[in-house]
Amino acid sequence: MLKKAAVALAVLGLIAGAYLFFPGEAVEVTIPPGLTAAQTGRLLRNAGVVRSTKLFRVVASLSDVDRTLKPGTYHLQKGMWLPSLLDALEGGGSLGIKIVVPEGFSAKQIAERLEAKGVCPASGFEKYAGENRLEGYLFPTTYFFEPSSPEAVAHRMYEEFKKRVEPEYNAVNPKPNLTLNQVLTLASIVEREGVKSEEKPMIAAVYVNRMRLRMRLEADPTVQYALGYWKKGLSLDDLRTPSPYNTYVHFGLPPGPICNPGLTSFQAAMHPAKAEAIYFVADGTGGHRFAATLEEHLKNKQLYKHGLRLEKAKMAREKSGLP
Repeated sequence: MLKKAAVALAVLGLIAGAYLFFPGEAVEVTIPPGLTAAQTGRLLRNAGVVRSTKLFRVVASLSDVDRTLKPGTYHLQKGMWLPSLLDALEGGGSLGIKIVVPEGFSAKQIAERLEAKGVCPASGFEKYAGENRLEGYLFPTTYFFEPSSPEAVAHRMYEEFKKRVEPEYNAVNPKPNLTLNQVLTLASIVEREGVKSEEKPMIAAVYVNRMRLRMRLEADPTVQYALGYWKKGLSLDDLRTPSPYNTYVHFGLPPGPICNPGLTSFQAAMHPAKAEAIYFVADGTGGHRFAATLEEHLKNKQLYKHGLRLEKAKMAREKSGLP
């Protein structure tokens, strides 16, 4: 491999040598799976490992290394000699610890998963996320981490948010009436309420319509967040929880996101369905029935209760062995 890269450098001549024969300080670079040689080159250039993305791409192509570049975390040097760099990338680095952050996880849940996998202490991550108001800004996706500081891990997730979510908001023209944080807050409620992606714009519309009509949002997930844990079946005492996040008590959106929503929920909050619905109730299949009037909503609730009774009766029959 070194021979092939050396030949490629010879073709490029002394210019390449002038650029790359002065390695400097050590730097850690993580190359995610799926990057092209050009994207890898840009990442390495931004880290100071190479000075020219084009030169890296050309030499990688001439030496056939562009097809064998492996993702992972690499300990490199700024201004590395290109054959040594390509040899390291072809050999593969450490992918690190795989961390799957599901859409809708809170910072607390993320912290617990990070600690369980040995990446960083949960208390440190949760504290840092809280102090820097990162709830909602920790983008949910699959990461590969080396054991690291809570600050570094949170920063990586926030950088992913800036790359994946912020452009969605900035691209909209004219801008929505809600700030980025408000859209993200709405998206976090949609994330916790909606299971089916196709319903999320309708759920967003319900809450936008309630705000327009100066109704309380009365979103159960905001109460769960105020309680500090997710639970099914909120009690009357739960609904009276004295927290600014409790939308049964306070009007409007809560102060900030209640979880870390995925891109689909954010897009739904940015582009709610054009509908008059202000109510919704579960339909027993993971989806919801929507209504624009209280009368229609009460009928939908009866349908849901009827469905529950039928399901319970069916389970009882199966348990007893009756047809």
